[in-house]
Amino acid sequence: MNLNKAKLKFNPNNFEVIEEGDYVVCAVSGKKIDLNKLTYWNIEFQEAYFSPKEAQQRYEEINKK
Repeated sequence: MNLNKAKLKFNPNNFEVIEEGDYVVCAVSGKKIDLNKLTYWNIEFQEAYFSPKEAQQRYEEINKK
């Protein structure tokens, strides 16, 4: 089965599918995330994250002082 990368627009409580697909790629780890398992994203940077670990890592990178 061929899986296709989706293109999404991330909103505060949901996401819109811009281009149909089966997964997106984590902005931190590069892991594929099935759309039905996608839970973590950043609306400002329009990035998806595989888990809270990657979301926290990205948050820390963005907020370095």
